[in-house]
Amino acid sequence: MKWLAFAGFCVFAWRRLQTYLHIYQQEEYQPIRFLRWLVTTQSFDKRASLSILLVAAIEWLSSAFRPYAAAAVGSELILFTFLEKNPRKSSKKPLVMTGRAKRIFYVAGTVCAILAFLTAWFNAPAIVWLVLVQLVPVTLPFANLLLTPYERSVQNRFWNEAHQKLLALKPTVVGITGSFGKTSTKHILGHVLELQAPTLITPGSVNTPMGISRVIREHLGSHHRFFVCEMGAYGPGSIARLCRLAPPDLAVITAIGMAHYERFKTLDTVAQTKFELAESVVARGGRIIAAEQVLEFEYAKRFRDRHRSQTIVCGASANCDVRISNAGQNAAGIFAELDWNGAVYHLRAPLFGEHHISNLVLAFIAACSLGVSPEDAVLALASTPQIKHRLEIKSGPAGARLIDDAYNSNPVGFTSGLRLLSKLQTNGGRRILVTPGMVELGTAHEQEHEKIGVLAGQHVDVLVPVLPDRIRSLTEAYLRTRPEGVVVPVENFGKAEAWMSSNLKSADVVLLENDLPDLYEMKLRL
Repeated sequence: MKWLAFAGFCVFAWRRLQTYLHIYQQEEYQPIRFLRWLVTTQSFDKRASLSILLVAAIEWLSSAFRPYAAAAVGSELILFTFLEKNPRKSSKKPLVMTGRAKRIFYVAGTVCAILAFLTAWFNAPAIVWLVLVQLVPVTLPFANLLLTPYERSVQNRFWNEAHQKLLALKPTVVGITGSFGKTSTKHILGHVLELQAPTLITPGSVNTPMGISRVIREHLGSHHRFFVCEMGAYGPGSIARLCRLAPPDLAVITAIGMAHYERFKTLDTVAQTKFELAESVVARGGRIIAAEQVLEFEYAKRFRDRHRSQTIVCGASANCDVRISNAGQNAAGIFAELDWNGAVYHLRAPLFGEHHISNLVLAFIAACSLGVSPEDAVLALASTPQIKHRLEIKSGPAGARLIDDAYNSNPVGFTSGLRLLSKLQTNGGRRILVTPGMVELGTAHEQEHEKIGVLAGQHVDVLVPVLPDRIRSLTEAYLRTRPEGVVVPVENFGKAEAWMSSNLKSADVVLLENDLPDLYEMKLRL
């Protein structure tokens, strides 16, 4: 009988580990963040544990039942295994069994199997199986800890292979970083450069050492003249490490703001971390192209004062090296007039969102600094394809217009999206906002969402908050600003889509602002 409990637990752990690994992967295999999520969301097992607790109570009260308790536990665990969803199929962002994920899964599974074997061998009471069920999620960070030396050796090998390949092929490396705007700027610059010479850009939002290493190892070729590399910051020193991997010849710094504020705690720390890219480029004799906004921070000001000859600042102020004027957006996209080196250039691109104007200018100046003629750069910008999920205009249900801004929501992009709603409104159409809010704002969460709520009151007729409890400050500020506004709260994005399918009209315009990963939106019912 006891071996039925062992078998049942092993089957149960096999599925349950996948469920938790799905979240652990989205938390970038960071133990502290995963354990914090586990405690904060109370995503502990309840159903199987209560069932085992009932068996344990009967076992304690009835000596006649004791020989059958282990079999009852095993049968229950097998039943709950079949009731659990498969995170590789039923999730918004499915679990991907990468090499690292497999290693963590197999080590954690082995730990669970050993604990189960010992419990069965000593014929422990049913209550011990309950403890094992609760320990399942903890085995993942434990397995990660055991694997740390091996993972470091694998990562170092990949890092060295990529670094050596980059040094051997010697493409011109452009590093792009910023609290927001880096992916869009990379997209725009990559388009311009590709029309001039073979160019490799890091795909999507790939911006970590292992992601960049993989791109270099698998895709960089001797024919590539340019390598445009998005560099993400996950704490002080992270950009510097990326610069050691891919030494940059040109730096683009898009913005410093509240995105990922939770990781850095202060904006001054964000500024200093982002300028690790600038420090690396200066050491190599390269140029830095930065948005004027970054000069709001003392570290950035001091850097510019020390390296004026190597720094190009783009903005609306008269003291900028590149002065932007007559900028805005219309039904055809964004436009800007800029004065640089005594000449005036008129830029246009079929992109939407006023915050992309800065990205457009940064990409133009970067391309020209890399040898592209201004005239060619202007022509290339006019054919820039829309950026996936970043204020991308689509057709929606019933012919309504959708503004897809699902990726990497931040206060500046959110603000731009709301203003675009009013720009695209047609007669009789409603302006609809569907959003779960922003993430990783830390202590600024309530304040930033309240600001957005006030602005939404000026630009939104119908608010559809996804997971409304996490953005109450947004909803309350919206209703204070627009008492006649309509609020339709929904539990998840799937229900928001169902509401849109049933209620949208052809004249409506909808802003889809952010799409939370499963760890924020999905509530585990275990």
